[in-house]
Amino acid sequence: MTAPSAELQFVTFSLGEELFAVPVGVVREILDHEDAFKIPHGPDYLLGLRDVRGQGVPVIDLRLRLGMSATVKTPHTRILVLDVPIGDKLLALGLVADRVYEVVPFRQEQIEAAPDIGIRWRSDYIAGVVRRDQSFVVIVDLARLFSDAGPALSGVAPAARVA
Repeated sequence: MTAPSAELQFVTFSLGEELFAVPVGVVREILDHEDAFKIPHGPDYLLGLRDVRGQGVPVIDLRLRLGMSATVKTPHTRILVLDVPIGDKLLALGLVADRVYEVVPFRQEQIEAAPDIGIRWRSDYIAGVVRRDQSFVVIVDLARLFSDAGPALSGVAPAARVA
């Protein structure tokens, strides 16, 4: 008899027609979109800072970070506030998503390795893909995506972990 497969929980969201997911454990909260306080000379994907419960959190246009066109704000646009573990610190980030859907469980054996070809963005930012209906859900490797983000994000103070 085999042991039951571990289920992992993910928050799903879209960028255009593409469906993405991040582990539910890194999501602090989901906010309505508001314009961020602009930071001069930051990378194009860094939209600025947003006050989140007294903490200045950098807001990232994930579409630009992944090489897509910039986000166009709609009534469905949301900001996922994340605490991303990078090395020995926690990086607080706000990711702009075109739409946030739901928390879904994926069994570990459903998660496939990232393909090397056939995808429009660099696959080293993909932790895995899950087949869903007639398409795929791309699980973003947040640590890889932001560990090489450069000095604009590397100096951000670590987030406090709330139990």
